[in-house]
Amino acid sequence: MRTAFIQTLLKVAEEDNRIWLLAGDLGYSVLEPFAERFPDRYINAGVAEQNMIGVAAGLALSGKVVFVYSIANFPTLRCLEQIRNDVCAHNLSVKIVSIGGGFAYGTHGYSHHGIEDLAILRTLPNMEIAAPADPVEVRLITRMLAANAGPGYLRLGRGREPTLHQPEPTLTRGQPVKIRPGSKVAILSTGGMLETCLDAAEKVKSAGLTPAIYSVPWIKPMDAAFISSLAGRYSTLITVEEARITGGLGGAVAEIVAGLPAPRARLKRLGVPDEILEGAYDRDAARKKVGIDTDAIVAALRDAS
Repeated sequence: MRTAFIQTLLKVAEEDNRIWLLAGDLGYSVLEPFAERFPDRYINAGVAEQNMIGVAAGLALSGKVVFVYSIANFPTLRCLEQIRNDVCAHNLSVKIVSIGGGFAYGTHGYSHHGIEDLAILRTLPNMEIAAPADPVEVRLITRMLAANAGPGYLRLGRGREPTLHQPEPTLTRGQPVKIRPGSKVAILSTGGMLETCLDAAEKVKSAGLTPAIYSVPWIKPMDAAFISSLAGRYSTLITVEEARITGGLGGAVAEIVAGLPAPRARLKRLGVPDEILEGAYDRDAARKKVGIDTDAIVAALRDAS
């Protein structure tokens, strides 16, 4: 995903001289092509994320389209006040790129667990939020965020994510993308959970279960009419996210479904519970520990069917 992002940003920057990139003293082996190609539009702000957002806001006030890049919670929670007051309150064109969403840096412990970002940033006015599932979605969404005049958040994995879309889909801002047709149950997956959801669907085929699968790259905005149509078409919706179960994808879908008249789909949310995962776990172990691995999705599918 990181490679897809920087390759796309390079192309966008060649087309639009307003594009800038700021980094928080990381991204080495990833960001160099941009820094070398556009040295006058690249700033390493150092380990000073609050200042980095302030600089980005100042550039945006002068007409620039600014991308800021850092790991997990550093460009989001560490500088939340600056994002809220400097960027969102003024509806500025600052795009925050977070690397290692979820448990990608799980071995570093809780300080590097990027799991509250979706819920917290979703409360901020004017903020668009995207969590692409694969490099194809990254390329499309990077361009969409660059073209939008307001704030944006792009949540990426750590690297080496597989390409899941064949062929390239058409993305509409706010709408899920159908990955696989099915009946009775629909899985709504965001970010890097899509591959796991596809694996789970394969495991239940022998039991005659054929869940539909949708990738949900847009957490905000979310097309309420589209979600409502899914709630009328399927008996159960299962949301899957590598993020807190409160406030992210599952929360956004629940807010829509709760307002629908009966009959409507039952909603099952899979996400990170409201507790601290202590210790160091790699990504697979962390997902298993909190109940968002393949086995947990398989169990939810069997229960729903």
